[in-house]
Amino acid sequence: MPPVDLLRGASLFLDFDGTLVEIVERPDAVQVDVALTMLMARLADALFGGRRFAVGGSHGLELRWSDGRLDAPIADSRFEPVIAEMRLLAAAHPGAMVEEKPFGVALHYRGAPEAEASCRALAERLASEAGLSLQAGKMVVELRLAGADKGTALDAFMARPPMRGTQPVFIGDDLTDEDAFVAAARAGGHGISVGVPRPSAARYRLPDVRATRAWLEAAADALP
Repeated sequence: MPPVDLLRGASLFLDFDGTLVEIVERPDAVQVDVALTMLMARLADALFGGRRFAVGGSHGLELRWSDGRLDAPIADSRFEPVIAEMRLLAAAHPGAMVEEKPFGVALHYRGAPEAEASCRALAERLASEAGLSLQAGKMVVELRLAGADKGTALDAFMARPPMRGTQPVFIGDDLTDEDAFVAAARAGGHGISVGVPRPSAARYRLPDVRATRAWLEAAADALP
């Protein structure tokens, strides 16, 4: 269990699905409750004086800074045939779904677990053919542009005010968060893994979403 005073002098980085909200069968079905909205407002006020959040998306390819500035690559046409093939597979396995992202595409099989082997095989072939990065997650395979991850996003944010000179704390639940755990430790901070015990670069662990939100409430109380 991480100490409740871990956020003093820190910059807090948060994953979303599986960390702040429960993972659901369809990503478009996730809902943010009032309690979570209020908790985020408390943390923003305590850590950054009420500034807007900085946000990293597409596994670090998109960076929206707290002043509203956006850094992102140009669109890539390689995804069009990839999406088409993924949709054909999803159509053959009711419950599977394709999630299009600005610089990537995810094939979810939480609703069709019997399709896991087919989804992984297709993703591996498409990644090789299109020259894209393959990222596996919890009941999902995702293809994305290479050149960034959650660790590079953390490094970029930590290099500039208001985060520069603070201690990074990253909380996440999936394999995609490991790069950020490593980057946080390299910068003198800490990773917090959410979920069942597993090999991880995170120093601390919280058992589930409920425990994570309870710890964030306690950590907010402990801030000056």
